[in-house]
Amino acid sequence: MKDFKKYTYIPATPEEVYLALTKETSIKLWTGAEVEFEETPETEFSFWDGDITGKNLEFEYGKKIVQQWYFGEENEPSIVTIKLHEDRKGTSLEFKQTNIPDEDYEDFTEGIEEYFLGGLVDFFDE
Repeated sequence: MKDFKKYTYIPATPEEVYLALTKETSIKLWTGAEVEFEETPETEFSFWDGDITGKNLEFEYGKKIVQQWYFGEENEPSIVTIKLHEDRKGTSLEFKQTNIPDEDYEDFTEGIEEYFLGGLVDFFDE
């Protein structure tokens, strides 16, 4: 199992980025796919028509989101922590994920950079 950590600059306020990550309508816009999401701890969610599924653990408005992402039943839970820090005229987003299975690591982290973080950046760049 491996961990992954990445910082990304987003040209929007931490509050705007937080809303893009927690409102179902916004998530649909930047992922371009079906989403099931509720900004409530202990609720399950699904991104990209179920390609990523998990459970919401914690929300701190404009600052932090903590989720558990599922990688099949035989694997330890993978925890994703997204922290938003005010940075110049925008937001420094810290994406941290624990317990990514070794065999999935490369494909998965490339997907995170391209679609998850990349999708967010594009959303605010337009």
